Amino acid sequence: MTETSMPLIELLQKQADGDFLRTVAEAVLQLLMEHDVEGLVGAGRYERGDGRLTWRNGYPERELKTRLGVLNLRVPKLRQGSYFPGFLESPRTSERRWSPSSRRP
Repeated sequence: MTETSMPLIELLQKQADGDFLRTVAEAVLQLLMEHDVEGLVGAGRYERGDGRLTWRNGYPERELKTRLGVLNLRVPKLRQGSYFPGFLESPRTSERRWSPSSRRP
């Protein structure tokens, strides 16, 4: 399973501009995503087991704009199936956004 505790001193060292709340928010959201993906995969990060359903396949970066500022998150990607957290806006292509079928009558 993923380590769910991050020492406070590590969070303080991780921030360069002195924005502690933004750093904590990023860490909490990262832990939530990792926990969700562990349930989908059936195993923790670097964990081997017979119950594994799929594997992780990288971490594309996404930005989340909040009152605390822009949070830089690494969203886990899966080899089979998909995972995208509900608190992030799904990426859209310009064709999909402006297609005639998306217009309201």
